[in-house]
Amino acid sequence: MTRQFGQLLQVNLNSSQCHLSAFPENCVEFIGGRGFNIWYLYNHLVSGINPLSPENILLLSCGLLTGSSAPTSSRLHLNALSPLTGILGSSNIGGYAGAWLRSCNIASIIITGKSQKPVSLYIDSNGARLEDASHLWGLDTFETQEIIKQSHNDQKLKILTIGPGGEGKVKFGAIITEKDHAAGRTGMGSVMGSKNLKAIVISKGTHKHFPCITPLHKKAVKTYVSEIKKSSEFDFLSKYGGAGYVKWVNDLGVMARHNYGKIGTDRIEKIDGRKLDKNVVRPSGCFRCPVQCKAELKLKGLEKDKHFTRPEFEPLLNLGPKCGLENMTQIVKLDNLCTRLGIDSTSAASVIAFAMDLSERKILPANLVGDLDLSWGNADTMEKLIYQMVEDKGLGIILRDGVRKAAELIGNGAYKYAAHIKGLELTAYHPSAIMGTALGYAVSSRGGDYNNVYASLEYNWTKEQAKKEFGTKEAVNIKSISAKGRLIKKAVITNIIVDCLGLCKVPVLSLLKSFNLENEIRLINGLTDLDLSKKDLFDAGQRIASLEKFFNIRHEKGDIEDSLPEMFIEKNSSRGLTLQNFKAMLQEYYAAMGWDEKGIPPESAWKTNFCKLEEKK
Repeated sequence: MTRQFGQLLQVNLNSSQCHLSAFPENCVEFIGGRGFNIWYLYNHLVSGINPLSPENILLLSCGLLTGSSAPTSSRLHLNALSPLTGILGSSNIGGYAGAWLRSCNIASIIITGKSQKPVSLYIDSNGARLEDASHLWGLDTFETQEIIKQSHNDQKLKILTIGPGGEGKVKFGAIITEKDHAAGRTGMGSVMGSKNLKAIVISKGTHKHFPCITPLHKKAVKTYVSEIKKSSEFDFLSKYGGAGYVKWVNDLGVMARHNYGKIGTDRIEKIDGRKLDKNVVRPSGCFRCPVQCKAELKLKGLEKDKHFTRPEFEPLLNLGPKCGLENMTQIVKLDNLCTRLGIDSTSAASVIAFAMDLSERKILPANLVGDLDLSWGNADTMEKLIYQMVEDKGLGIILRDGVRKAAELIGNGAYKYAAHIKGLELTAYHPSAIMGTALGYAVSSRGGDYNNVYASLEYNWTKEQAKKEFGTKEAVNIKSISAKGRLIKKAVITNIIVDCLGLCKVPVLSLLKSFNLENEIRLINGLTDLDLSKKDLFDAGQRIASLEKFFNIRHEKGDIEDSLPEMFIEKNSSRGLTLQNFKAMLQEYYAAMGWDEKGIPPESAWKTNFCKLEEKK
């Protein structure tokens, strides 16, 4: 075999053993990254375990192209049983850690057991070892990275670390690398903390991923970079990052405000992320990405000698309008605080907005409120609540487990205002205002989340594209339910494939709008020993989607129904997001996926060989 998937690094924290092995040949049809992870978890993780117990398995896997010369090939996919949702935990992170891991010829890290004391995992070209990390326990993510670099006398190390949030088992603990890259969603940092694993430290290796440089190889890379740079949004995204799209989402009419109680604002200029451009000290970005959409900021009113990272689209909206906060400086400060402490800013903002909403409705008991001022947009209270969640104090004791659990504990109808699906707090788009995304929230395998489905074709594709693909121009009308089941199938499968390849979704799905993956197929076939067709990729994506569904059915302990919270269902109209309209979209999605009316795939959906990944002769 000449396929260069890389090796598996198996880390048993019970025995403190690290072992390298070959990538298993019987799973190559799941490609890598997200696909390999679900294949491994489904075959090795028993049901009925506590996600924070040593029996949980944490996987960090490079995509097929991660660390290669492919543009945007930075991504690392993480999976485990989620402590927040109880089903498939899933997150994705950029930066340089994935590429550095691949340079050590490692495709995946499989972590089992629990260390008796805090440890870090050190990886280089010679293998891996565990090191004592007791002195790092309790430090934030920035401090941890700096001390590790100093102790190894190597500023080029790439480090994946948890902060006090993951250590303290906040259910939405995040894993951070550098200062502005997070595997935030579903609590993968909490799983890492439960295993007493503080950090994964990676020294750049010498392995060349797909080392054969051919004219076809060079042309594939050059063409892909050129296509990205020619895209209409390239210059805008490079300059402003995701923060630049706040006014756009408000103009589109889908921005959630005040815990989804309202849509949009007439004061958008206060949080227009484009204004942060004047505060940029230096831009930055991920491995081999021509966009470089990240940035370091210097802000007046904050610490004089301290730089902050620019918030991305989701944290800016979630910590901003969702909580009623209109002070940009405070939003930046709170976003950076979440990163330092190692918690998911989306879930953190969501539970804060939930508490503010309940307080306004007089549902939150006085003994839980204490001396907190829970009025909308109170940045001081938001900061206090973030610390309370991490320190397991006050109202934070309840909020740290997420809105679903908090609503159960509070009672008194609090569940009516808990914006989650399958236990995962929703992201910034208001589902009542955008039909395809509402369906995507409901069917996402990790729970309510836009980025797990990434249905940007709903508003990025032209009417002509929609007509050709789905038979109706109404597919790209965000207010229409027409063809949304088929559109979301397209988004789900494409999204899975991009996660399996290790590419960044922003250039692929937002800049290139590449939901048919023609560019990516040319890139794969130009760089690897594989000879894949469009059908091969989409069959693989379908297989992975079905296996993720089977995994959730096996591990469900509560409600994993593909549904939306009552608060989003229109009851006094026959138009919009009514229950009837939602069910129609859902059944169309199930039919498009080949699943039954309850959303259950046939048993053959992942066992049948949809394709053969043939090597070039």
